[in-house]
Amino acid sequence: MPVHHLMVGTWTPPGAIFTFAFDDEKLTLELVKRTPTPSDEPISWMAFDHAKKNIYGAAMKKWSSFAVESPTAITHGVSHPMLHQHTRAIFLLAAKRPPRAVYCNPFYSHAGHGTVFASSATGALDTPIQHYAYEPNSGIHGMVFDPSETYLYSADLKANKLWLHRRRTEASPPRDAALELVGSVDCPDERDHPRWVAMHPSGDYLYALMEKGNRICEYLICPTTHMPVYTHKHFPLIPPGIPNPWTMYRADVCALSHSAEYLFASSRANSPDLTGYIAAFKLDKSGSIERQICLNPTPTSGGHSNAVSPSDWCDDWVAVTDDQEGWLDIYRWQDEFLARVARVRVPEPGFGMNAIWYD
Repeated sequence: MPVHHLMVGTWTPPGAIFTFAFDDEKLTLELVKRTPTPSDEPISWMAFDHAKKNIYGAAMKKWSSFAVESPTAITHGVSHPMLHQHTRAIFLLAAKRPPRAVYCNPFYSHAGHGTVFASSATGALDTPIQHYAYEPNSGIHGMVFDPSETYLYSADLKANKLWLHRRRTEASPPRDAALELVGSVDCPDERDHPRWVAMHPSGDYLYALMEKGNRICEYLICPTTHMPVYTHKHFPLIPPGIPNPWTMYRADVCALSHSAEYLFASSRANSPDLTGYIAAFKLDKSGSIERQICLNPTPTSGGHSNAVSPSDWCDDWVAVTDDQEGWLDIYRWQDEFLARVARVRVPEPGFGMNAIWYD
């Protein structure tokens, strides 16, 4: 099927979910539907459930869910208030295995906890199961499960550490979605500030994207404790020698290709006069980073975004969103080269958070 659909949210009100159609033969990209969200619930990060029948959203002061009947039939179902209103919903992770809970993180102030939501029979966000603690000065911006969805790794940007929690798999449903703390490790440099984590499907390697450090750090997973151990391998996400690296650039997101042979990562600039960057890395079969392939400038600074979203059925396509000017770009990944093949601009406030591939 040559036409694939993607959904993208917004950083600021009025909120909407935008559906796009990408034709991989004609190399065209068009907006096909704007689905309004509640006006005070713009979605800065969204994710599908395991069956792509629901979209979950980090929606400013709420955690929201939408039923998805088709790319153009998306219906708001429910929104749950945050535990503390003087903060912002920033990220959520939807488990793919039963009991298929949704793990949610606030950011900025009063963000020293996460919330675990059960999902209903239809996949909608249901009641909160647990509010679990990090530490008072924490600010989690990204999480990832190990392949078994037993161990959860969290990137604590504000406290500059990585956390490990274990799911209580021995408990009865729905308590088997709740978490218990295993431990945490400080980042290698006090200026790193991890924003994102990704894990190889082997379960052997974790990749931590450092927002202020503007680098990818590789971690080996200890087979007995499951704690991440820094391998001392790290790679730049901005060019070496660039002026003001600690103040003018912020690394954003990292994600694996469908085959898990490649890792993509991005950075943003803090000025509209500068560009962000996209990096690609070659991984070996166990997940260790073999080499950095490229570090390409993006068309704009990326604004709050510049989030990379590889297609989830092949390695050929990478979507990149930008909220400086409101672009969605599609890149072809071929022979270890990135080439932009299609783009569309949406001139709405805050457009260009993460893209999720529907089909």
